[in-house]
Amino acid sequence: MALVNSKKMFEMAYKGGYAIGAFNVNNMEIVQGITEACQEVKAPVILQVSKGARAYANHTYLVKLVEAAVKECPDIPIVLHLDHGPDFETCKACIDGGFTSVMIDGSHLPFEENIALTKKVVDYAHAHGVTVEGELGTLAGIEDEVCVEAGNESYTKPEEVIEFVTRTGVDSLAIAIGTSHGAYKFTPEQCTVNEEGILVPPALRFDILEEVSKKLPGFPIVLHGSSSVPQEYVKMVNENGGKMPNAIGVPESQLRKAAELSVCKINIDSDLRLALTGTVRKFFNDHPEKFDPREYLKPARANIKELVKHKLENVLGCAGKADECK
Repeated sequence: MALVNSKKMFEMAYKGGYAIGAFNVNNMEIVQGITEACQEVKAPVILQVSKGARAYANHTYLVKLVEAAVKECPDIPIVLHLDHGPDFETCKACIDGGFTSVMIDGSHLPFEENIALTKKVVDYAHAHGVTVEGELGTLAGIEDEVCVEAGNESYTKPEEVIEFVTRTGVDSLAIAIGTSHGAYKFTPEQCTVNEEGILVPPALRFDILEEVSKKLPGFPIVLHGSSSVPQEYVKMVNENGGKMPNAIGVPESQLRKAAELSVCKINIDSDLRLALTGTVRKFFNDHPEKFDPREYLKPARANIKELVKHKLENVLGCAGKADECK
């Protein structure tokens, strides 16, 4: 089947109490690992591309990789989404260039400017059959070219959401309830320590999510910065020459709870990077004589696939939902 937009996916996810995985892609192995996992467990998926990914891999190459995935995985609906579109021109280029969904991130702007920019993108996108994600509130952390210093983040204000959605016409809304970009989502000072000496991050602000849901019943909500930073890969990185002390993510149990509420799209990027990097670092330590990229990228791709399958089945809850989302 051809690329689709996110409208049907989100309708079914909201009704079914699950979320669609939105996985960032940068190269062939990541695209393959994600889509092969989705094909195997029959899950719908959003493949998302950031401004940084477009600069790294080139817009055309990324679109063609995703089109190849559509051909190779014909049983699953796939959305090609722009993550953190910084301006109208970037969103327009992606819409004109084959994307079926875009995010315009005006969260750093004053409220009225955010509305004006988001509506401009919505008007153009809807005229081309493309869905749009907006954002209210800002997340701390670093992801590609998105950088917000700790202390400058802001939670979404529930009292603003109805006006924002009504005036812009967006199809989904990213909100800030305590998640964060990158592999260091919480400082040790923000965490408690359990009996095993493991850092436990603070709970997400489900009170904000519930209040937003009351004001926007049936409307799809998005969570950015939702990687769980699997500790087995952090350990693999650190044991093979890396230095990632105190890297910690969002507990998967909290993401599952969010998916059972109104969150229909959960963004995952850092987990994929950790799986790839940890695998490659270990491979080189175990096989210092090797130099063929195919030999070390093959196990990295396999680990990405297994990680994604775990997310689809045990966290997002969207395994087996491909047919109903077509």
